[in-house]
Amino acid sequence: MPSPGVAAVDRALTILAAFEDAPEPMTLAELARRTKMYKSTLLRLMTSLQEFGYLVQLADGRYHLGPTPFRLGAVYQRSNSLHDRVMPLLRQLVADGTESPSYHVRHDSRRRLCVFRVDSQHSTLDRVEAGALLPLDRGAAGRVILALDGEKGEAYDEIREGGIAVSFGERDPDCAGLACPVFGPGGKCVGALSLSGPKPRFTGDTIKTMTSLLLKAAIRLTRALGGPTDLLDAALAASVDDARPARRARR
Repeated sequence: MPSPGVAAVDRALTILAAFEDAPEPMTLAELARRTKMYKSTLLRLMTSLQEFGYLVQLADGRYHLGPTPFRLGAVYQRSNSLHDRVMPLLRQLVADGTESPSYHVRHDSRRRLCVFRVDSQHSTLDRVEAGALLPLDRGAAGRVILALDGEKGEAYDEIREGGIAVSFGERDPDCAGLACPVFGPGGKCVGALSLSGPKPRFTGDTIKTMTSLLLKAAIRLTRALGGPTDLLDAALAASVDDARPARRARR
């Protein structure tokens, strides 16, 4: 379906989006392949993007993001109070000995965005960074977002009922994670808090301990955002008295 916006702007943003999952600077040919644009079109648009600092051309001829996206990201963080509410909670989870905590939001119909991340104190970690785009249908955080957005299926019904998702080897065969929703005004799920790390450290005892810590953090964040905590309170009570086990998205 064609975009209702300005075609040239759409194409320029498509060029910038091509760098989201690029591990290194790209040649013009690689950019043409990723964006499906002619090289002549790319060069015209990239001249403007370079002029405003969105792109830079390196000495070897390859292209990479320039300083302007970084500056805009800094402005976003300064003006977004969510950073000041989430990051202290993530740091406290690490101080309490959990695996690496992250905060995720829906990016589009297929992907979630890791907005904030703090690495745990363990020597081995899973590979997740702030700014990473990850699949919605693989991993505990993605399944929580899908469940609270109404995705159909027994596994999602269990997440909506229990407030917790646990996944083993869904996105990375060597890693595991657990996640719970965060609510805003009107009871809308605004994101997911998660803990993730190497699969061997997710034992029955550690999952139970981390579930309790994660739910307490989600309750504090939900209250700060003005959302209801009923589901999270019930899940916490269940985790404390071991009335029912955490839900597993997939072994």
